[in-house]
Parts: sequence; structure tokens; C-alpha cells
Amino acid sequence: MPVLEANQVIERVSQYIDLSVIPFGKDKRTVVRVDTRQPMYGGNGVVYLLQMFDADELINNRIGCFMVFLNKHDQAGFHDHGPRGEEELYVVMHGEGEYADKAGADGEVRTHKITKGNITAVSNDGFHSVQNTSNEPLIIFVITTNKA
Repeated sequence: MPVLEANQVIERVSQYIDLSVIPFGKDKRTVVRVDTRQPMYGGNGVVYLLQMFDADELINNRIGCFMVFLNKHDQAGFHDHGPRGEEELYVVMHGEGEYADKAGADGEVRTHKITKGNITAVSNDGFHSVQNTSNEPLIIFVITTNKA
């Protein structure tokens, strides 16, 4: 699949969810930047990260973004957050997918079907992966925490 321009990605995602954000003390707005990962952590296809905050608005700019898998089989491969001292939550906003996690690089892989409303969590010593398993876009809101 070809890589889409930022405005095309925003238009597609807007068909399924509202992309508004109201930062503290600022006016309501939408996406500030669209990042493209092809592949993402050795996965398949294209993953888009819709950044909702400017770099100076939050302690960690990766803390609040939408991760979007537009096509079936698009995937973020296994990765960890340990080197950055992070933990991460995924909140499924639209679509269906498969979430996988494992304890450490050589841990046993557990897989779970995920659908709208599901929340996943990975600790800083775990690894996780996610893949779109349907013909609808898989849209996930990502919340990343930092070690204090």
C-alpha cells in the first residue's frame, strides 16, 4: 500500500473518530503532526502516529497520540520501553486487531483479540506488538508514562 499524505490520513481517521484536543489553557484544535513508520519496529505495512500535542506541551511528546493501522495486516512489531523507563497503555478507539505481549525478549508470547474499548498495558520490562486483523482501520490512543 502506498504511504498517504498527512491530510489524507487525518481525513480517513476523521470518518471514525473525532480528532479534537483541548490542551490546558489553549483553544480546541486537531492533530499537530502525522509521523509515518514503515515498517514500525520490524512489523508489516505502514503505521501512522497522529501527534495531538506539541513537543513543549507535555513532559513526553509520545504521551498522547493516535496510532493508526489503516490496512489489514499493518503491524507494529515487538518492542519494549525499558531503555526509556516507560510503560504504555493502548486504548482501542475503532477496529479490531491482535495484541501480543511477552515478558522479556525470550518470554512466552501471549496473544489477545482487541476491539473498541479494550485497554492494554505493558510494563517497562515487557515487549508488545499489535496488528490490524480486519478490513476496517485499527485506531488506538497511546498513553505513555515516564519513570519518575
